[in-house]
Amino acid sequence: MMADVGLPPIQFSYGGDDISDSERNALVDIQPKGFFIRPPPEPHELCEDLTSDADLFQTIHMGTAVVDASRWKLVLNGLVERPFSINLTQLRQMPFKSVTSFHECYGSPLTPPTKNVWRIGNVTWTGVPLLYLLSIARPHPRLGLFVWSDGLDSGIFAGVSADRYQKDLPIEKALTPEVLVAYEMNGQPLNKKRGGPVRLVVPGWFGTNSTKWLSRLSVQETRAQGVFTTTFYNELDPISLEGVRTRAVWEVQPNSMIVRPRPQEIFRCSSYIEGWGRAWGADEIVQVEIRLDNGDSWSEASVARRRQFEWQLFSFRVLIPQAGSYYIQARATDRRGARQPLMGSRNHVPTVQILAQSCPPTADTGEEVT
Repeated sequence: MMADVGLPPIQFSYGGDDISDSERNALVDIQPKGFFIRPPPEPHELCEDLTSDADLFQTIHMGTAVVDASRWKLVLNGLVERPFSINLTQLRQMPFKSVTSFHECYGSPLTPPTKNVWRIGNVTWTGVPLLYLLSIARPHPRLGLFVWSDGLDSGIFAGVSADRYQKDLPIEKALTPEVLVAYEMNGQPLNKKRGGPVRLVVPGWFGTNSTKWLSRLSVQETRAQGVFTTTFYNELDPISLEGVRTRAVWEVQPNSMIVRPRPQEIFRCSSYIEGWGRAWGADEIVQVEIRLDNGDSWSEASVARRRQFEWQLFSFRVLIPQAGSYYIQARATDRRGARQPLMGSRNHVPTVQILAQSCPPTADTGEEVT
């Protein structure tokens, strides 16, 4: 399944810990308790390539875990040959990498995914690749199909009680080099509201999969049975002919937002507008199209290539022919051909309304000035 990278030059605690939940002793409190959400700024205010902590949205389901970093440890067990646990100092001594990735919230798991919330940011995570940790543990080559991740938070979400936040990843995703057991964001240690001291980071997938306050990783044969995989964060599979089959909220579908022009921005008629925005998805965005006023034709924007999993800059130019109100839309398509829907979906195309003023007539001919 993977190459054995050998033992790191630190002393591990091998074996056991399957039942005791001793890693949860690092939890000091849940404070504040309960659901919390902080939306990001509006798209036209997200102008920086890298999103600061102050501008990045926050979603906390059951409350903020307060963790004693000196007692924190990570257990990796389950269907593995060498289960082990490590503390924070040992984790920081391991080979690390940084990955710049968009970070997107799926939105409420309690309502149909018919609205685009544009709850998005772009940050650089630093930590140990999950692939490295799994290469030490050696998952069972046939039975180890999923990696469960446990957070230290617990409580009640939407009237449902859970003793921990638990998610899962298919082993194929877990073994990709971008998935991190992260301890820094934008070069700073993770604070408690960001899931510190350590969280899982799954670039290209919705933020719900990036378990905060990470304490355990467990290789298993089946999907996790916690409420955040069974009750919440499943959606109708669009390719289901019966319209009843669901799929896990994992990969991010193509999405985009227009940063410039700003909503209700005023321009002169008979002029070109220079605009730009961001596009992102689990796969690289290879095309962004622009149209004016719900017209039949789309024009192609210029799209920056993706290096890691960061959001991609696109830029465009459109002509405003005369005075009036206009709507600009952008539509992203990824390398597999998946395209943003026009409406009725959590990733439907963005629309920005702008205004064009009448051009004053010239003194000599009465012609409009351009």
